[in-house]
Amino acid sequence: MLTLTYRDVDGFRPGHISALLKHIRQWMKRKGHRMRYVWVAELQRRGALHYHVLLWLPRGLTLPKPDKQGWWPHGHTRIEWARNAVGYLCKYVSKFDGQASLPKGCRLHGSGGHDDFAKPIRRWFNLPTWLKSLAGVESSFVRVKGVGLVERGTGVCVPSPWRVSLVGARVIATRLFTHPQALRDIAGPYSLLGGFAV
Repeated sequence: MLTLTYRDVDGFRPGHISALLKHIRQWMKRKGHRMRYVWVAELQRRGALHYHVLLWLPRGLTLPKPDKQGWWPHGHTRIEWARNAVGYLCKYVSKFDGQASLPKGCRLHGSGGHDDFAKPIRRWFNLPTWLKSLAGVESSFVRVKGVGLVERGTGVCVPSPWRVSLVGARVIATRLFTHPQALRDIAGPYSLLGGFAV
């Protein structure tokens, strides 16, 4: 597990985490390995952002410290072996209470290095809940501003059934309609397989 800390409270800029991951990806490629990772952002009490990055490394391979390599010139880094990777990430994500505001352009989490089997599953899990009941694991949606979500393969536009508005300091979501072809009780991307005859 790699922890990336900013030296300055206002040191964050979009693209910092991507640039670091690019350096690590290139380093791993030179070593003959594929990089798999998951990261989450966290706000410290002092108001500075920092990241927790989980990297899967082959036995015997140790990552050099990114700040010493010049890969993370924004502050310092710490590396430790994570015995319970999921537990570590859940701990940091659970600290985010929604009251603190992340800097503009900051994402809360990210992942990469998925194989061809995992990519469509990850894509399905990242869909809005209302769309999961319409989309199969093979679906690939892209957001088109002013239109909605469009399935790449077919070009079918699926509008959101929700309208979100800001009233004072409150965000209000109103359901306008339900998609008639939506299925109920979808448990996962492959949950419909049992219902089909083989």
